[in-house]
Amino acid sequence: MSPNPPSRRTLLKNVGGLSLGVAVASGGLLAATSPARAEPAARPLPSPDHAGLRLVAHNEDDPRMWYYRFETDEIAWDPAINVLVPRGYRDDGRTYPVLYLLHGGGPGQDFISWDKTGIRELSEDKQIIIVMPDGGPCGWYSNPVTSNVGPRNWETFHMSQVLPWVDANFRTFAEFDGRAVAGFSMGGFGALKYAAKYYGHFASVSSYSGPASTRRDFGLVTHWANFTSGAFELGGGTVYGVPWDEGRVSADNPVENVERYRGKRVFMVAGDSPDPFDLFDRMNEEQVLAGQREFRALLDGAGIPHESHEVGGGHFVRPELVRADLDGMIGRLRSAG
Repeated sequence: MSPNPPSRRTLLKNVGGLSLGVAVASGGLLAATSPARAEPAARPLPSPDHAGLRLVAHNEDDPRMWYYRFETDEIAWDPAINVLVPRGYRDDGRTYPVLYLLHGGGPGQDFISWDKTGIRELSEDKQIIIVMPDGGPCGWYSNPVTSNVGPRNWETFHMSQVLPWVDANFRTFAEFDGRAVAGFSMGGFGALKYAAKYYGHFASVSSYSGPASTRRDFGLVTHWANFTSGAFELGGGTVYGVPWDEGRVSADNPVENVERYRGKRVFMVAGDSPDPFDLFDRMNEEQVLAGQREFRALLDGAGIPHESHEVGGGHFVRPELVRADLDGMIGRLRSAG
Protein backbone atom coordinates (compact mmCIF):
# COMPACT_ATOMS: atom_id res chain seq x y z
CA MET A 1 0.00 0.00 0.00
CA SER A 2 1.27 3.46 -0.81
CA PRO A 3 2.39 5.51 2.23
CA ASN A 4 0.50 8.47 0.79
CA PRO A 5 -3.26 8.49 1.43
CA PRO A 6 -5.58 8.88 -1.54
CA SER A 7 -6.48 12.45 -2.39
CA ARG A 8 -9.87 13.97 -1.57
CA ARG A 9 -10.65 14.05 -5.32
CA THR A 10 -9.88 10.33 -5.62
CA LEU A 11 -12.04 9.47 -2.65
CA LEU A 12 -14.96 11.53 -3.92
CA LYS A 13 -14.65 10.13 -7.42
CA ASN A 14 -14.90 6.62 -6.09
CA VAL A 15 -18.19 7.05 -4.30
CA GLY A 16 -19.75 5.31 -7.34
CA GLY A 17 -20.31 5.98 -10.99
CA LEU A 18 -21.64 4.70 -14.23
CA SER A 19 -18.60 2.68 -15.14
CA LEU A 20 -17.19 -0.60 -13.97
CA GLY A 21 -13.81 1.06 -13.71
CA VAL A 22 -15.07 3.67 -11.27
CA ALA A 23 -16.96 1.01 -9.35
CA VAL A 24 -13.95 -1.27 -8.99
CA ALA A 25 -11.79 1.63 -7.91
CA SER A 26 -14.27 2.61 -5.22
CA GLY A 27 -14.22 -0.86 -3.78
CA GLY A 28 -10.44 -0.66 -3.51
CA LEU A 29 -10.09 2.77 -1.93
CA LEU A 30 -13.11 3.15 0.31
CA ALA A 31 -13.70 0.54 2.96
CA ALA A 32 -17.41 0.31 3.67
CA THR A 33 -18.43 1.87 6.93
CA SER A 34 -20.32 -0.65 9.02
CA PRO A 35 -23.89 0.41 9.78
CA ALA A 36 -24.79 0.95 13.39
CA ARG A 37 -25.70 -2.24 15.21
CA ALA A 38 -29.36 -2.74 15.92
CA GLU A 39 -30.25 -1.58 19.43
CA PRO A 40 -33.43 -0.29 21.02
CA ALA A 41 -34.35 3.05 19.55
CA ALA A 42 -34.31 6.14 21.72
CA ARG A 43 -37.83 7.05 20.57
CA PRO A 44 -40.81 4.82 19.83
CA LEU A 45 -41.54 4.19 16.16
CA PRO A 46 -45.22 4.81 15.45
CA SER A 47 -45.38 2.31 12.59
CA PRO A 48 -42.44 -0.12 12.37
CA ASP A 49 -44.40 -2.17 9.80
CA HIS A 50 -45.85 0.06 7.12
CA ALA A 51 -46.46 0.15 3.36
CA GLY A 52 -45.17 -3.39 2.89
CA LEU A 53 -42.01 -2.83 4.93
CA ARG A 54 -41.15 -4.87 8.02
CA LEU A 55 -38.57 -3.20 10.21
CA VAL A 56 -35.94 -5.78 11.23
CA ALA A 57 -33.12 -3.61 12.64
CA HIS A 58 -32.63 0.00 13.61
CA ASN A 59 -30.37 2.29 15.59
CA GLU A 60 -30.93 5.92 16.59
CA ASP A 61 -28.01 6.30 19.01
CA ASP A 62 -26.11 8.71 16.78
CA PRO A 63 -27.22 12.32 17.32
CA ARG A 64 -28.04 12.73 13.63
CA MET A 65 -27.50 9.62 11.47
CA TRP A 66 -30.19 6.98 12.11
CA TYR A 67 -30.21 3.53 10.55
CA TYR A 68 -33.10 1.24 9.54
CA ARG A 69 -33.17 -2.15 7.79
CA PHE A 70 -36.28 -3.78 6.33
CA GLU A 71 -37.74 -6.94 4.94
CA THR A 72 -39.81 -6.35 1.82
CA ASP A 73 -41.28 -8.56 -0.87
CA GLU A 74 -39.93 -6.12 -3.47
CA ILE A 75 -36.24 -6.92 -2.80
CA ALA A 76 -34.78 -10.42 -2.34
CA TRP A 77 -32.50 -9.27 0.51
CA ASP A 78 -33.02 -6.84 3.39
CA PRO A 79 -32.27 -3.30 2.17
CA ALA A 80 -31.49 -0.41 4.49
CA ILE A 81 -31.74 3.35 4.69
CA ASN A 82 -29.86 6.03 6.59
CA VAL A 83 -31.83 9.06 7.73
CA LEU A 84 -29.81 12.18 8.57
CA VAL A 85 -31.85 14.45 10.83
CA PRO A 86 -31.14 18.11 11.64
CA ARG A 87 -29.52 18.93 14.95
CA GLY A 88 -32.17 19.15 17.65
CA TYR A 89 -34.72 17.12 15.68
CA ARG A 90 -35.31 14.66 18.53
CA ASP A 91 -36.62 17.35 20.87
CA ASP A 92 -37.66 20.41 18.86
CA GLY A 93 -41.07 19.19 17.65
CA ARG A 94 -40.65 20.95 14.30
CA THR A 95 -41.75 19.64 10.89
CA TYR A 96 -39.15 19.51 8.11
CA PRO A 97 -38.81 19.19 4.34
CA VAL A 98 -37.13 16.00 3.09
CA LEU A 99 -34.38 15.27 0.58
CA TYR A 100 -34.13 11.77 -0.92
CA LEU A 101 -30.43 11.42 -1.79
CA LEU A 102 -29.55 8.56 -4.17
CA HIS A 103 -26.17 6.84 -4.48
CA GLY A 104 -24.16 6.00 -7.61
CA GLY A 105 -23.65 2.62 -9.20
CA GLY A 106 -21.10 -0.14 -8.86
CA PRO A 107 -20.16 -2.95 -6.47
CA GLY A 108 -20.09 -1.71 -2.88
CA GLN A 109 -22.34 1.30 -3.47
CA ASP A 110 -25.23 1.48 -1.02
CA PHE A 111 -27.05 3.53 1.60
CA ILE A 112 -23.73 4.37 3.31
CA SER A 113 -22.07 5.88 0.22
CA TRP A 114 -23.16 9.47 0.85
CA ASP A 115 -22.02 9.29 4.48
CA LYS A 116 -18.54 8.43 3.17
CA THR A 117 -18.74 11.51 0.94
CA GLY A 118 -19.17 13.83 3.92
CA ILE A 119 -22.89 14.57 3.79
CA ARG A 120 -22.94 15.10 7.57
CA GLU A 121 -20.55 18.02 7.27
CA LEU A 122 -22.14 19.35 4.09
CA SER A 123 -25.56 19.46 5.76
CA GLU A 124 -24.41 20.82 9.11
CA ASP A 125 -27.03 23.31 10.34
CA LYS A 126 -29.25 22.67 7.28
CA GLN A 127 -32.92 22.51 8.17
CA ILE A 128 -33.83 19.42 6.16
CA ILE A 129 -34.16 15.66 6.73
CA ILE A 130 -31.98 13.65 4.31
CA VAL A 131 -33.01 10.07 3.47
CA MET A 132 -30.36 7.85 1.84
CA PRO A 133 -31.78 4.49 0.70
CA ASP A 134 -30.18 1.38 -0.73
CA GLY A 135 -30.67 1.29 -4.50
CA GLY A 136 -28.70 -1.81 -5.41
CA PRO A 137 -25.20 -1.80 -6.90
CA CYS A 138 -26.61 -1.40 -10.41
CA GLY A 139 -30.37 -1.26 -9.91
CA TRP A 140 -30.79 1.94 -11.96
CA TYR A 141 -33.70 2.98 -9.71
CA SER A 142 -35.97 0.72 -11.72
CA ASN A 143 -38.15 -2.37 -11.62
CA PRO A 144 -36.26 -4.62 -14.07
CA VAL A 145 -37.78 -6.45 -16.99
CA THR A 146 -36.00 -9.64 -15.90
CA SER A 147 -34.10 -10.85 -12.82
CA ASN A 148 -32.49 -14.21 -12.14
CA VAL A 149 -31.81 -13.51 -8.46
CA GLY A 150 -35.27 -12.77 -7.11
CA PRO A 151 -37.09 -9.42 -6.95
CA ARG A 152 -35.08 -6.22 -7.35
CA ASN A 153 -37.92 -3.73 -7.64
CA TRP A 154 -36.04 -0.66 -6.49
CA GLU A 155 -38.51 1.83 -7.94
CA THR A 156 -41.42 0.28 -6.02
CA PHE A 157 -39.29 0.00 -2.86
CA HIS A 158 -38.44 3.70 -2.95
CA MET A 159 -41.64 5.28 -4.18
CA SER A 160 -44.33 3.00 -2.72
CA GLN A 161 -42.61 1.89 0.48
CA VAL A 162 -39.74 4.06 1.73
CA LEU A 163 -41.40 7.39 0.97
CA PRO A 164 -44.66 6.64 2.85
CA TRP A 165 -42.72 4.95 5.68
CA VAL A 166 -40.64 8.10 6.15
CA ASP A 167 -43.73 10.31 6.17
CA ALA A 168 -45.35 8.01 8.75
CA ASN A 169 -42.34 7.94 11.04
CA PHE A 170 -40.79 11.40 10.80
CA ARG A 171 -42.15 14.92 11.10
CA THR A 172 -42.19 15.74 7.39
CA PHE A 173 -44.16 17.91 5.00
CA ALA A 174 -45.75 15.01 3.10
CA GLU A 175 -46.47 17.01 -0.05
CA PHE A 176 -44.99 18.29 -3.28
CA ASP A 177 -43.45 21.42 -1.72
CA GLY A 178 -41.98 19.35 1.09
CA ARG A 179 -39.76 17.00 -0.93
CA ALA A 180 -36.59 17.09 -3.05
CA VAL A 181 -34.71 14.29 -4.79
CA ALA A 182 -31.03 14.32 -5.80
CA GLY A 183 -28.27 11.88 -6.66
CA PHE A 184 -24.84 11.25 -8.12
CA SER A 185 -24.20 9.41 -11.41
CA MET A 186 -26.68 6.49 -11.55
CA GLY A 187 -28.43 8.24 -8.66
CA GLY A 188 -28.56 11.49 -10.65
CA PHE A 189 -30.37 9.58 -13.38
CA GLY A 190 -32.69 8.11 -10.74
CA ALA A 191 -33.45 11.58 -9.36
CA LEU A 192 -34.33 12.97 -12.80
CA LYS A 193 -36.43 9.89 -13.53
CA TYR A 194 -38.37 9.96 -10.25
CA ALA A 195 -39.03 13.71 -10.45
CA ALA A 196 -40.63 13.34 -13.89
CA LYS A 197 -42.36 9.99 -13.52
CA TYR A 198 -43.83 10.89 -10.11
CA TYR A 199 -44.69 14.42 -11.03
CA GLY A 200 -46.45 15.50 -7.83
CA HIS A 201 -43.89 14.10 -5.39
CA PHE A 202 -40.84 16.38 -5.67
CA ALA A 203 -40.58 20.16 -6.05
CA SER A 204 -36.80 20.11 -6.50
CA VAL A 205 -34.55 17.73 -8.45
CA SER A 206 -30.75 17.68 -8.65
CA SER A 207 -28.43 15.56 -10.78
CA TYR A 208 -24.73 15.49 -9.98
CA SER A 209 -23.02 13.98 -13.05
CA GLY A 210 -26.15 11.98 -13.84
CA PRO A 211 -27.15 11.11 -17.43
CA ALA A 212 -30.19 12.95 -18.77
CA SER A 213 -30.50 11.26 -22.18
CA THR A 214 -30.77 7.49 -22.55
CA ARG A 215 -31.14 7.18 -26.34
CA ARG A 216 -28.36 9.42 -27.68
CA ASP A 217 -25.40 7.76 -29.43
CA PHE A 218 -27.52 4.73 -30.35
CA GLY A 219 -28.77 4.37 -26.78
CA LEU A 220 -25.40 4.12 -25.06
CA VAL A 221 -26.79 4.82 -21.57
CA THR A 222 -29.57 2.27 -22.01
CA HIS A 223 -27.10 -0.34 -23.21
CA TRP A 224 -24.88 0.46 -20.23
CA ALA A 225 -27.81 0.14 -17.82
CA ASN A 226 -28.63 -3.28 -19.27
CA PHE A 227 -25.00 -4.45 -19.17
CA THR A 228 -24.20 -3.30 -15.63
CA SER A 229 -27.50 -4.45 -14.18
CA GLY A 230 -27.02 -7.86 -15.75
CA ALA A 231 -23.45 -8.15 -14.52
CA PHE A 232 -23.78 -6.79 -10.98
CA GLU A 233 -27.45 -6.78 -9.99
CA LEU A 234 -29.73 -9.21 -11.79
CA GLY A 235 -27.68 -12.35 -12.46
CA GLY A 236 -27.92 -11.89 -16.21
CA GLY A 237 -31.32 -10.20 -16.20
CA THR A 238 -31.71 -6.64 -17.45
CA VAL A 239 -33.40 -3.40 -16.52
CA TYR A 240 -34.84 -2.71 -19.98
CA GLY A 241 -34.91 -6.12 -21.62
CA VAL A 242 -33.33 -7.47 -24.81
CA PRO A 243 -34.67 -6.21 -27.12
CA TRP A 244 -35.55 -3.09 -25.15
CA ASP A 245 -38.99 -2.46 -23.76
CA GLU A 246 -39.26 0.82 -25.65
CA GLY A 247 -42.09 2.10 -23.47
CA ARG A 248 -39.97 1.73 -20.35
CA VAL A 249 -37.01 3.48 -21.95
CA SER A 250 -39.18 6.42 -22.97
CA ALA A 251 -40.90 6.64 -19.57
CA ASP A 252 -37.52 6.85 -17.82
CA ASN A 253 -35.78 9.17 -20.30
CA PRO A 254 -35.59 12.78 -19.03
CA VAL A 255 -35.26 14.31 -22.50
CA GLU A 256 -38.52 12.65 -23.56
CA ASN A 257 -40.40 14.02 -20.54
CA VAL A 258 -39.36 17.67 -20.46
CA GLU A 259 -42.81 19.06 -19.64
CA ARG A 260 -42.83 17.08 -16.39
CA TYR A 261 -40.10 19.34 -14.99
CA ARG A 262 -42.26 22.44 -15.29
CA GLY A 263 -42.89 24.06 -11.93
CA LYS A 264 -39.93 22.33 -10.31
CA ARG A 265 -36.51 23.56 -9.31
CA VAL A 266 -33.95 21.81 -11.56
CA PHE A 267 -30.22 21.72 -10.69
CA MET A 268 -27.53 19.93 -12.72
CA VAL A 269 -23.75 19.54 -12.62
CA ALA A 270 -21.41 17.98 -15.20
CA GLY A 271 -17.65 18.00 -15.57
CA ASP A 272 -16.24 19.47 -18.77
CA SER A 273 -12.65 18.23 -18.54
CA PRO A 274 -12.36 14.59 -17.51
CA ASP A 275 -8.94 13.01 -17.10
CA PRO A 276 -7.72 12.36 -20.68
CA PHE A 277 -5.67 9.39 -19.44
CA ASP A 278 -8.57 7.79 -17.55
CA LEU A 279 -10.75 5.98 -20.11
CA PHE A 280 -13.63 5.33 -17.74
CA ASP A 281 -13.68 8.87 -16.37
CA ARG A 282 -13.72 10.24 -19.90
CA MET A 283 -16.40 7.85 -21.14
CA ASN A 284 -18.63 8.58 -18.17
CA GLU A 285 -18.47 12.33 -18.06
CA GLU A 286 -18.38 12.98 -21.79
CA GLN A 287 -21.66 11.07 -22.10
CA VAL A 288 -23.10 12.83 -19.05
CA LEU A 289 -22.12 16.27 -20.34
CA ALA A 290 -23.54 15.66 -23.82
CA GLY A 291 -26.81 14.35 -22.38
CA GLN A 292 -27.17 17.23 -19.94
CA ARG A 293 -26.53 19.75 -22.72
CA GLU A 294 -29.26 18.12 -24.80
CA PHE A 295 -31.63 18.21 -21.83
CA ARG A 296 -30.80 21.82 -21.00
CA ALA A 297 -31.50 22.92 -24.58
CA LEU A 298 -34.91 21.26 -24.42
CA LEU A 299 -35.67 22.91 -21.06
CA ASP A 300 -34.67 26.28 -22.51
CA GLY A 301 -36.83 25.69 -25.56
CA ALA A 302 -39.81 24.91 -23.33
CA GLY A 303 -39.19 27.95 -21.12
CA ILE A 304 -38.50 25.82 -18.05
CA PRO A 305 -35.95 27.45 -15.70
CA HIS A 306 -32.98 25.45 -14.46
CA GLU A 307 -29.61 25.96 -12.80
CA SER A 308 -26.80 24.17 -14.61
CA HIS A 309 -23.06 24.03 -14.02
CA GLU A 310 -20.25 22.88 -16.28
CA VAL A 311 -17.14 22.71 -14.14
CA GLY A 312 -13.61 21.41 -14.36
CA GLY A 313 -12.82 17.76 -13.89
CA GLY A 314 -14.66 14.55 -14.59
CA HIS A 315 -16.95 12.05 -12.89
CA PHE A 316 -16.90 12.75 -9.16
CA VAL A 317 -18.89 14.50 -6.44
CA ARG A 318 -18.19 18.21 -5.95
CA PRO A 319 -18.88 19.00 -2.28
CA GLU A 320 -19.03 22.77 -2.70
CA LEU A 321 -21.81 22.46 -5.28
CA VAL A 322 -23.71 19.92 -3.16
CA ARG A 323 -23.60 22.38 -0.25
CA ALA A 324 -24.83 25.22 -2.46
CA ASP A 325 -27.54 22.98 -3.87
CA LEU A 326 -28.79 22.13 -0.36
CA ASP A 327 -29.31 25.84 0.23
CA GLY A 328 -31.13 26.15 -3.08
CA MET A 329 -33.51 23.27 -2.43
CA ILE A 330 -34.21 24.44 1.13
CA GLY A 331 -35.08 27.82 -0.35
CA ARG A 332 -37.53 26.18 -2.77
CA LEU A 333 -39.22 23.86 -0.25
CA ARG A 334 -41.44 24.63 2.71
CA SER A 335 -39.45 25.97 5.60
CA ALA A 336 -39.04 23.93 8.76
CA GLY A 337 -41.38 25.01 11.48
